Amino acid sequence: MKVLLINGSPHREGSTYTALHEMEKVFQQEGIETELVHIGMKPVRGCIACGSCYKTGKCVFDDAVNETAAKFEVCDGLVVGSPVYYASANATLIGFLDRLFYSTHFDKTMKVGASVVSARRGGLSATFDELNKYFTISGMPVASGQYWNSIHGNSAQEAAQDLEGLQIMRTLARNMSFLMKSIQLGKEAYGLPEKEERVSTNFIR
Repeated sequence: MKVLLINGSPHREGSTYTALHEMEKVFQQEGIETELVHIGMKPVRGCIACGSCYKTGKCVFDDAVNETAAKFEVCDGLVVGSPVYYASANATLIGFLDRLFYSTHFDKTMKVGASVVSARRGGLSATFDELNKYFTISGMPVASGQYWNSIHGNSAQEAAQDLEGLQIMRTLARNMSFLMKSIQLGKEAYGLPEKEERVSTNFIR
């Protein structure tokens, strides 16, 4: 099994990385392979709604999104980490996720998702809610821990002192590991849930 972790922070080994790395250690103990992708400093632009991905199967902008898409397709779980900017995830990460989820048309059903957020002080729960919406629109179960998945610190050194935050990350990783393993057993025994043909309703015609 494999988990893909996305670090949306421009600080490669800052507070967000500290949270993700704490999870990585647990995944390794659980026998789950991990890959950490840093996108916080990459030149990622937003979606322009051109529809090209429906014709070519990939985003028209050939950057970190297309590089990550193949990894996303084969992983069993996805963890998205972001610092908090104005009670929101940072713009690079949002642009990345918008295009990653929109341009990848493979079935994401039952891939397990989790989001983690870091901040000096506030705006954590709003950012946490924002990131989870990518999973819930995609048929992906959302893993939870013992609290909202957040860590406090203005630097990696400060985040390392948030003992509760670090414990939250370990608990989240253990729960996510259990959920992925349980889903794998369920798929082997019962297969994936039946899918109906998609119905899309426009409010104005």
